[in-house]
Amino acid sequence: MMIPKQKNNAADESSLTSTDRLVPHNRPRLRISGFWTETLRTIVLVMVVTVLFDMAIPRSLVEGRSMEPSFQDGNRLIISRINYLLGQPDYGDVIVFNSMRESEVGIMLIKRVIGLPGDTVEIRNLHVYVNDQLVNDDYTQEECGAFSCTDRIVTLGPNEYFVMGDNRNHSTDSRSFGPVTRDHIVGQVLFRYWPLEEFGIIQPIEPFVDPEPTAVNE
Repeated sequence: MMIPKQKNNAADESSLTSTDRLVPHNRPRLRISGFWTETLRTIVLVMVVTVLFDMAIPRSLVEGRSMEPSFQDGNRLIISRINYLLGQPDYGDVIVFNSMRESEVGIMLIKRVIGLPGDTVEIRNLHVYVNDQLVNDDYTQEECGAFSCTDRIVTLGPNEYFVMGDNRNHSTDSRSFGPVTRDHIVGQVLFRYWPLEEFGIIQPIEPFVDPEPTAVNE
């Protein structure tokens, strides 16, 4: 009568031993599952960071010659949205904006800011003036021609900016489609990363021939 009991005990022990041996075999599967979970999380994180980076600092490809000699066809640029979330466009800024023309929905343009909201922009005798102050044109491709720079006066309203290409005679800008409104502006051009020989930060220009006079206390 003792033998069956011993067999049952042996069977029970064998069963427990087998179960104990199966536990280690389950651990690698748990580790593999954890590996894929971490990999998926990393991929999602990279995608989110990439999307946020593109939203905050989009990249742009220059097409055409309207901004020569400052920018050439094929230049690749980094644009900052953050600058204009914290501040406003200023004289001489190079900006990227959505075209004001209804026929060019989704098309982005690159130009330089000449006039700010409330300014009076005048083209007179082939020169550009802002509030009667002569705009510096040393950075432009060439002198503005009679056909491109016909005399005109534009007074900018709230949230309106007058923009022009550096290649005055080969640029479609505010002379054609009018002022650019603030809500169309995407961001400021900050950096050029292609071609490599021109790699670097976009340097600011002096917007006016004579700096604004400094107030003097009498």
